[in-house]
Amino acid sequence: MKVVVLGAGIIGISTAWYLLEQGHEVTVVDRQADAALETSFANGAQISVSFCEPWANAGAPFKVAKWLLRDDSPLLFRPSLDPKQWIWGLSFLTQCTTAAFERNVEQLVQLGRYSHESLKTLVAQTGIEYERLERGILHFFSSQADFENGAAGAEIMRRHGVDRRVLNRAEVLKIEPALATFGNNIHGGTFTPSDESGDACVFTQKLARLCAERGATFLYEHDILALSRSGAQIDAVQIASVRSGKKTELKADAFVAAMGSYTPALVRPLGEFLNIYPAKGYSATMKLKKPEQASVVSLLDDTRKIAISRLGDSIRIAGTAELCGFDSDLARPTSRTRCEALVKRYEELFPGVADLSETNYWTGLRPSTPTNIPYIGRSKKASNLWINAGHGTLGWTHGAGSGHAMAELMAGRRPPLDFGFYGSVVR
Repeated sequence: MKVVVLGAGIIGISTAWYLLEQGHEVTVVDRQADAALETSFANGAQISVSFCEPWANAGAPFKVAKWLLRDDSPLLFRPSLDPKQWIWGLSFLTQCTTAAFERNVEQLVQLGRYSHESLKTLVAQTGIEYERLERGILHFFSSQADFENGAAGAEIMRRHGVDRRVLNRAEVLKIEPALATFGNNIHGGTFTPSDESGDACVFTQKLARLCAERGATFLYEHDILALSRSGAQIDAVQIASVRSGKKTELKADAFVAAMGSYTPALVRPLGEFLNIYPAKGYSATMKLKKPEQASVVSLLDDTRKIAISRLGDSIRIAGTAELCGFDSDLARPTSRTRCEALVKRYEELFPGVADLSETNYWTGLRPSTPTNIPYIGRSKKASNLWINAGHGTLGWTHGAGSGHAMAELMAGRRPPLDFGFYGSVVR
């Protein structure tokens, strides 16, 4: 088939790769000048199959209410008159039960495992290097109550076949000795040895280059305007050059919508409703002054709900989510507060290790669903339109598998995992 993939983040590029593997003619469209320059650009860098817990749990509503007035809170809900925000929020509340949490965990773990295997195979096949560290992920707790809750969460994950180990303070420090300075504040942790980390942007851009070498066409710096429907199918997508404004129609046999938070607006005129809302996430990337004293194991700090990952001679601190619509401004006072809180926390954990004079701040809109489960499958409104969006904070974790699964579904095959694919799929 001739396939147009809309979006050049980790999801879109992974989809393009697996479609090329099956012999299809692929064109990728993105408004940016290169792949992975939006949500995939500077995320937390973690491949966190064993930590892919949904945000919605029994305790979430109380925590969100407590954090409402704090600009530096891990999850900040900024109420607005946007009905889509309220629909998302009410749907989120319906998922805040133990039964829903366990159901959603099962889905996320299934997709995570499939994706991790797809990624490992892809990396072995291509030899792509992206600051990969296969050292696991270490989650540490700064209070006894949080540690006990973390241990209970680990037990839930173990019921789903996840190897999440509960550690005391000494065991935490043995796995990551760089935490020794902060050691007296650590009450314990959990560790998943099979998880890993790496630079999602570097990986995605290198994979895009390989796609181009295999014949894919890339139309960068093109806005995606609208889909044109003829009967039960999409016959074209309207795009426009960012530089000249010139409009073009691209015709194809099939179309894949992989535009992250912007996917719902593209398909809504077709009568398709996707409950995806942008969660504004932040990161800070700094060069290391003392790399020998920096952490190597990828970390999760439970107190601040942030990820810390080593990327060569740099460190990436990422986390927090702000539900404030499509605002991607870094200059707002709240944004500055949240960015500075990331650096402040790193200094508390690893004083003097990073060069604070050259901090690269970033924000991205994570396409989040109330369940944290993405939409992967055929559109309900057009038989040749496929959806691959809504991955939230797990786009890097689920990227390769989502692309692989999409290509399989488009070939009429059901991928070998127990996952609730969207729309009508092969049984």
